[in-house]
Amino acid sequence: MSANNPAAVIVLAAGGGTRMKSKRLPKVLHEICGRSLVGHAVAAAQELTPSQLVVVVGHMRELVQQHLAEQYPDARTAVQLEQNGTGHAVRTALESLSADGIELDGTVVVTTGDAPLLTAATLAALVEAHAEQGNGVTVLTAVVPDAFGYGRILRSESDGAVAAIVEEKDATEAQRAIDEINSGVFAFDAKLLVEALGRLNTNNSQGEEYLTDTLGILRAAGHRVGAVVAGDFRDILGINDRVQLAEARRILNARLVERAMRAGVTVVDPASTWFDVQVTYEPDAVVLPNTQLHGTTHLGEGSEVGPNCTLTDTLVGADAHVSNATTFGAEIGELASVGPYAYLRPGTKLARKAKAGTYVEIKNSEVGEGSKVPHLSYIGDTTIGEGSNIGAASVTVNYDGVNKHRTTIGSHCRTGSDNMFIAPVTVGDGAYTAAGSVIISDVPAGALGVSRAQQRNIPGWVERKRPGTASARAAAAATGETAETVETVED
Repeated sequence: MSANNPAAVIVLAAGGGTRMKSKRLPKVLHEICGRSLVGHAVAAAQELTPSQLVVVVGHMRELVQQHLAEQYPDARTAVQLEQNGTGHAVRTALESLSADGIELDGTVVVTTGDAPLLTAATLAALVEAHAEQGNGVTVLTAVVPDAFGYGRILRSESDGAVAAIVEEKDATEAQRAIDEINSGVFAFDAKLLVEALGRLNTNNSQGEEYLTDTLGILRAAGHRVGAVVAGDFRDILGINDRVQLAEARRILNARLVERAMRAGVTVVDPASTWFDVQVTYEPDAVVLPNTQLHGTTHLGEGSEVGPNCTLTDTLVGADAHVSNATTFGAEIGELASVGPYAYLRPGTKLARKAKAGTYVEIKNSEVGEGSKVPHLSYIGDTTIGEGSNIGAASVTVNYDGVNKHRTTIGSHCRTGSDNMFIAPVTVGDGAYTAAGSVIISDVPAGALGVSRAQQRNIPGWVERKRPGTASARAAAAATGETAETVETVED
């Protein structure tokens, strides 16, 4: 471990978040840009490569622990049964490590689970300054336009060092006018942190152990208390309600969109474009207005997505075009075309130059190179070879009410419009099927499959059965006959 790799990062995520007014989720599991609030904190911490990463959980802890186990298995959790303050939460984390025989030596970073805009670069700057200055503790601060609700930084008049942090409820009017605030993020010397935590008390308006009180304790003991001011004050913004959640999402999305544009992606309208943090892209991709890119979606070089698209966990190949479409877990090949108004569901794989056109839904199916499903069709559990064309209004009937079955359509096939393929069924290479057919048996290679009733016409039926209608009059005029018995009725 290098000097700038912390011995531990402790993420405080035990609070109830009552202002979120949620009965289903703890605050830290609300998400922005494809990642939970606590997930953002853990991801930033992981970039520091700490020896230990501990998340302190409390409110709805089972949900938080399950989420961390699934998404961040390298993070361990410590349970704060009663939320007795931030100082108590940090001590809970240290005691959890100690119970497993882990005694820390080096830098301990304490951060919060509700500050999703905090970057790993800002944390790294904090750790670096802490080491270079030889501080007992270093606090991350920010100068903000509105300091309401935050702890204010009190600096020494003699040397400008941090003298204390006073919480909003405990501050005087003069102290509330200070615009430098505490982020809730600190870098401590591990040994000094343990000593200071042991001297905390609850003599404050909340009756809790404030972690911020450790700064005064360490300063009184002769240890240097330093501060690093965040370059962007928005990095430290915490989330307390859904209004702040939406604002943080807007800020983070703007960062993600800007990063994409600087990497060579054309984003026509950044204000209506949304990126998740895991989205990747290659140069010369184009994103048109009102497009959302979620999960692990990847845009290939020269691809064009939008307008009005929502892509989730979707791979878009080079020079592919996707318009007015919704996709989940799909693979869209090089030079392929999707939409408008298409729906690609999980397991869909479009090969090079394949097409899923207007009002087409595809699920768990492979469409071969150059093959087309142009319009008004459902393709489910199907394999289509190369160079085939599927007629309009076709359905692969894959579900018998109990089990799913597969349809295979070979290469260079031409299937007629309004076909039903009753799976399991195979259409051989080069075969045709007639329009309006219900294909219930395999069609051999090169054959024409036809399955429809013989058409029968009944002359004069309209004039006899629908007298007095516009249809009857039109038919009579067309045949040169006179509808002598027709009485005018409401058309």
